[in-house]
Amino acid sequence: MGPLSRETWAQRLGAFRASPSAFMAGPEGEDLGRDLLSELRSEKLSEQTKVSLLALSLEYPAQLWPDAAAAEAAATSLLDTLVLLPPRPSALRRPLLLAATTALAAGDALGPTSGASRRLLPLLLGLALGRDLGRGFGPASELRPLQATACECLRELESCKPGLLGGCLGLLRPLLGQEGPVQPLSLLLALALRNALVIRAKAKAGLQGLLVAGDAPTTGGPWNWALAEEGDAHEEPQAPSWPAAAEEECGLAVLDPSPEEARELRAAVAQLLDSSYLLTPVAQAQLLWLLGWALRGLRGQPPVLFKPQLVRLLGTVQLALLHAVLALKAAFGEALFTAQDEALLLRRLTLAAQHPALPLPAHLFYLHCLLRFPENCPLGPAGEEAAPLLLGPRLGRGLLPSLLHDPMALLARLHLLCLLCAEDEEKEEKGQDWSPQHYLGELLAGLRQRAALDGGPRALAALCFQASYLVVRCLATQPLVLTPLTHGLAELYRARPALAPHFVDLLDRVGPELGEPLRVVLRQEVVSRPGRDEALRWHLKILAKVADGNAPSATLGFLRAAAAHCTDWGLQQALLRVCRTSMRVGVREGLTDLLQALARRLEDPDGRDHARLYYILLAHLAGPKLGVALGPSLAAPALTSSLVAENQGFAAVLMVQEAPAPIRLRVGPRRAAGPGPVLQLQVEVLEPVFSLELRFRVQGQLYAPLDAVHVPCLRPGRPCRPLLLPLQPRLPAPTQLGVRALYATPAGLTCHAHLPPVPVNFEDLFLPFPQVPEDRDKQGFFEELWDSCLPKGAESRLWCPLGPQGLEALVSRHLEPFVVVAQPPTSYHVAIRLPPDSRLLLRLEVAQADGVPVALRTDDWAVLPLAGDYLRGLSAAG
Repeated sequence: MGPLSRETWAQRLGAFRASPSAFMAGPEGEDLGRDLLSELRSEKLSEQTKVSLLALSLEYPAQLWPDAAAAEAAATSLLDTLVLLPPRPSALRRPLLLAATTALAAGDALGPTSGASRRLLPLLLGLALGRDLGRGFGPASELRPLQATACECLRELESCKPGLLGGCLGLLRPLLGQEGPVQPLSLLLALALRNALVIRAKAKAGLQGLLVAGDAPTTGGPWNWALAEEGDAHEEPQAPSWPAAAEEECGLAVLDPSPEEARELRAAVAQLLDSSYLLTPVAQAQLLWLLGWALRGLRGQPPVLFKPQLVRLLGTVQLALLHAVLALKAAFGEALFTAQDEALLLRRLTLAAQHPALPLPAHLFYLHCLLRFPENCPLGPAGEEAAPLLLGPRLGRGLLPSLLHDPMALLARLHLLCLLCAEDEEKEEKGQDWSPQHYLGELLAGLRQRAALDGGPRALAALCFQASYLVVRCLATQPLVLTPLTHGLAELYRARPALAPHFVDLLDRVGPELGEPLRVVLRQEVVSRPGRDEALRWHLKILAKVADGNAPSATLGFLRAAAAHCTDWGLQQALLRVCRTSMRVGVREGLTDLLQALARRLEDPDGRDHARLYYILLAHLAGPKLGVALGPSLAAPALTSSLVAENQGFAAVLMVQEAPAPIRLRVGPRRAAGPGPVLQLQVEVLEPVFSLELRFRVQGQLYAPLDAVHVPCLRPGRPCRPLLLPLQPRLPAPTQLGVRALYATPAGLTCHAHLPPVPVNFEDLFLPFPQVPEDRDKQGFFEELWDSCLPKGAESRLWCPLGPQGLEALVSRHLEPFVVVAQPPTSYHVAIRLPPDSRLLLRLEVAQADGVPVALRTDDWAVLPLAGDYLRGLSAAG
């Protein structure tokens, strides 16, 4: 396809910007990146169009180069295009540098094995150092802009790979005293210095001539890839402030520079600070933050280096610089700021926050700084909210909130007023003509008065409840504030019940200090003033939230009176929700009669069925089970009928549910005793299980049905005695038992689960013959059994491998209970009884090194193959 015209590219770029993901998923998306790189070398497009294409690669690098390989190829192509530019001035050189840097950074292709990285980094460093790269790269008039762009690109790469430029500090530092772009170079040096100090401190390495200029290595360049690998996990915080534990996290205290290194570091920081006035306000703030981070906690580096800048910046009107000053104060405290500095800064913030022409964002910024003011010597514990000590009532009166303020500013000023009230509780002076608590009460009363206006704006009501929540959060331990607030909110509800959703939300968010008394007064307010129509709807909503076991007669009386006015489906459902809440909190007396009446009188059939269901649950379930049934529904989202949806939840709780088995079952050691075979089962559980019932199902007709096994309680980590399962085989054959567990959980749910099948092996059926009397010959007894198997039975001979254990060990391990006559170590006569009425006799004689011949007889020919498989597998069983 030939080169695209300017109009075609405009259409493609417009479609891409409208929806990048949709465009890339379409037929033209795959070729967009390749076409863009190709068109950059076309002579038919103007430089302005090419700059637009490069701007697209800067905005959407992740979409154009989605993986490291594509990013590597794109960066290589962009660098090739840069080299091929003619030596005349061009507007493409700087965008090409930025685009190549962005491709490597966004595609995570930057690394020592990347060919594009090995080309780009020396080029950027050479441009940043102001070196002559030859006439082919561009005229001398472009050197200064290219130097600034190179510094920006290096800073971006250092941000992606912290520590990468740690070896370049000595090369870049001398440029500060020369003519060149001050701001990009200063920010680059500050970032590289901060990263190098932090990473070296984590690695417990010294400065090692970090700031001393030297010749770059002949191989590999000055790029510290090892340091960058260590710094990959380090992310640069975006706000100019430090957490309390940042010093320990950084570990800068472990760095112990030598006197010469400390002197070089101080000189570098002072040099950066001295030229900071040439930077823009935002860049100055970033520089102060980076250097403050670098020096915080570092031995031998006094923060007094920042003092000349503070003298200049304490009177600044730039918010970014003021924020940086406050960050330095939080970092160094009284080591950098005297008490006079602190008082001056606090007074300046206070007066600035009162300026009438201040824009709202700046107003909120100053108030936020006052609320989070970093004091030199705070009295309370770290992290506790408190007003600054120097912000007394006289200075703080100018910051009092007013109903005329913007809502956001009012809430911020109210927050500050609450902090002043918290301090004033113990320092209130007698005869004081102004009290912050009194002013706070009047303000809240004014907010409630505006919120109570019928038909008033919703924003006024929301502001009232936001202010109430803020007061509760800050003054939860002051009953002198909470008591009038509680009664004022009750009066607000009396005046405007339509604010019920706001009350419900407030009750969900506040603690028991306000929540409990507010519930009481709201319940009293509702039951004492039954309403109709719209007011009744809000009363029922509030009552469903605040109903409890106290004074149930008043609540039930209100519900009986309200039932006559609940004529539509919504009101009936609201009424039944109050009944449900009363059931959950344990109200029974009187509620049963009310539910019976509702089941007969409600007009809507859904409501009647609902009431009938509640009556059945209340009449037939005890307290714990009823609480589980009325808990959060486990059903899917609501259906057309609320009864159907709720019944699904009840069914999930009250009926047996299938669940993953928390039970592990295995067969224990064999028991060769008793009238019949018995399996010993070992049970382990992963969580508490109650009333466990294990049900066994026999496959086929080989065994009689088995009884269930019951265990009252099982807990993880507590051993349980073996469970005995008697077997009743109808034929002496192995089988598998299907197992199903039925149990109760600690939450009161009844669950069932299918467990893995339990195998019943042929040897599990072995039983010994009765003990031979002492006055009787055992050999004769065995011979009688041997002769009785024929002629109706069967006889066979086979070879039983012994393995390394020998015959005596094999018999002792597997056949000991069944041995009748023994002549160790060469001869054993074994008699085994197989239920229901079969026998198996074995003669093991003349054992050899690798096996023993076995003669066997049985009165049931079907046993022979099973016995043969069992004997041949003995050596493998160990």
